[in-house]
Amino acid sequence: MKTIELAEYDLHIGNDIPLTFIGGPCVLEDNGSYVEVAKELSDICRELSIRYIFKASYDKANRSSIASYRGPGLRLGLEMLGEVKAQTGVPILTDCHSVAEIEEVAASGIVDVIQVPAFLSRQTDLIVAAARSGRVVNVKKGQFLAPQDVANIVEKFNRSGGSDLIITERGASFGYHNLVVDMRSFAIIKEMDVPVCFDATHSVQLPGGLGTASGGQREFVLPLSRSAVAQGIAALFWEVHPRPEEALSDGPNMLPLSDARAALSEIKALDDFVKASAGETARCRGTAIPDRRRSSPARCEGGRRRWR
Repeated sequence: MKTIELAEYDLHIGNDIPLTFIGGPCVLEDNGSYVEVAKELSDICRELSIRYIFKASYDKANRSSIASYRGPGLRLGLEMLGEVKAQTGVPILTDCHSVAEIEEVAASGIVDVIQVPAFLSRQTDLIVAAARSGRVVNVKKGQFLAPQDVANIVEKFNRSGGSDLIITERGASFGYHNLVVDMRSFAIIKEMDVPVCFDATHSVQLPGGLGTASGGQREFVLPLSRSAVAQGIAALFWEVHPRPEEALSDGPNMLPLSDARAALSEIKALDDFVKASAGETARCRGTAIPDRRRSSPARCEGGRRRWR
């Protein structure tokens, strides 16, 4: 199974190794809250032994309303992301919307993971430029794509010379102003030999549901996260804010920073159990088929399956 390495941080990303957490505010805000979030999440992940990547956008190019806050822009945004890196020492992820942006972001030396937004996931020029950037690339699966369609993204990336690709599930359009998550997609995409991430906070978004902005149902973030992590995935993506009700973008679906420690602790325990169970299953694979009429659970000893 493909594993991605960010050698500078001794960080590995893969479906069959401990979970990586990608988290931060939706967009960089000039009140300094992005540094607060980065420091707190970094501390929590260090205490819980969770791999951590900070994320935030310098420009939200797909806001519902022309009057909505988009962010500080590319140049100032890179300075702000550089501040996060200097103060926390964690890797940085941000999204790019054009070939020119990818080239500038990659050349900055600040950003470690370039993200292709879901609405742009079929844009061939963008995938090719990201593949050639020399950075790890995270492509969010478009809300309009079937999981099987991701194979075309993977092929574009690989044939353009890319080597380190993550695919993120973030829900599928279900009528108007609604998204659902097809849990089959994780198994389907994992068959393409790429690390799979789940963006739980955007999956509970209600696109355009507030007229000039998107609504959200953050109460479903943790239940959906549990379901995704139970399948054995590489990474989990949450947007987090100290005060979501005051956030300048995507407040209704972001998690409060105060909830992060308890939620991540639960997810860490679940991921540990799932990955350990998968390892045990692999070790026992190839042994005799058990008698299903017995109700006692199986126990693997010395490579043989025994029944209590």
